[in-house]
Amino acid sequence: MNLQIVNPLNYAEWDDLLLKTPGHSFFHTTAWARSLSESYPYKMTYFTLMESDRFLALVPVMDIRSVLTGRRGVSLPFTDYCEPLVADCVKFKEVFDAIVQYGEQRRWAYFEIRGGENHLSSVVPYTTFLGHALELSQDEGLLTSNLRDSTRRNIRKAIHSGVDVSIQHSWEAVMQFYYLNCMTRREHGLPPQPLYFFKKVYDHIISKNAGFVVLASHQGNIIAGGVYFHTGKEAIYKYGASDRRFQHLRANNLVMWEAIKWYGRSGYRCFHFGRTETDHHGLRQFKVGWGAKEYPIKYYRYQLKTGDFLKYNGKTDPLTNKIMRKMPLSLLRLVGSILYKHMG
Repeated sequence: MNLQIVNPLNYAEWDDLLLKTPGHSFFHTTAWARSLSESYPYKMTYFTLMESDRFLALVPVMDIRSVLTGRRGVSLPFTDYCEPLVADCVKFKEVFDAIVQYGEQRRWAYFEIRGGENHLSSVVPYTTFLGHALELSQDEGLLTSNLRDSTRRNIRKAIHSGVDVSIQHSWEAVMQFYYLNCMTRREHGLPPQPLYFFKKVYDHIISKNAGFVVLASHQGNIIAGGVYFHTGKEAIYKYGASDRRFQHLRANNLVMWEAIKWYGRSGYRCFHFGRTETDHHGLRQFKVGWGAKEYPIKYYRYQLKTGDFLKYNGKTDPLTNKIMRKMPLSLLRLVGSILYKHMG
């Protein structure tokens, strides 16, 4: 097998080839590769097998080396899902073995695939999330008919409460969302993504019309927002944040509705809601309320030293989460800017 390790940024036709490849997503694009690689010190090692004008195999991998968390290959870090794209005429095991061989040379502790259930159905996943996908339509009435009654009520409440929403592509809008995101991450006991990462998202995605920000305002206050990406005929909800003081206004519902309507009118076919933890029942119900179909997103982690697939032990550190909830935003932002490059 003539599997090649390439940097997608060196191929001007990369995204055009993706559009011809079944199963591709936004996370296979050069925009996402560039945003990650310019934000974090990861080496792009995209394993590919090409035939004229299409990919026969494509497994995007970031080669991560950290003094804190070790060496590993991840497909892809900070990514909801990234299915390995392998044509029927190619044996997935041969592709997988080639990646493992490379990882052994690079002294990876493990190789993680975020997706791949079609090829690894007999393997116990490291962890499982839930995905939600909504079939879109240019008929707004049809989109409305998919909504659960409570979702409709929440949209009406936001409108009647005077919440305004707008789709924006400016750096100012990204900054306004970033501030909301910092507050939301602190509430969850987590550090926010670094500002320089959002700057790269703006440079390579938002400003290039491959995504946008939806912001909700009320009486001059920005109270909720979402960040959305798209490629081909598919869209994804990547980040969401809000000010809890205004939660009763249900602005998050109006933000999501504005994005869904826009994608429907624009001819997109599928809207993905990103990943959801299986025990996050509130977020799960929020996403199902739009008429989305639920499906599993499985992550697989192969330990190179033992040759075994690992299973997540479920350990968490509630004390760390508790401390971060008490941190000033400025300090928590500093923690995020230091730690995120080690967390991929």
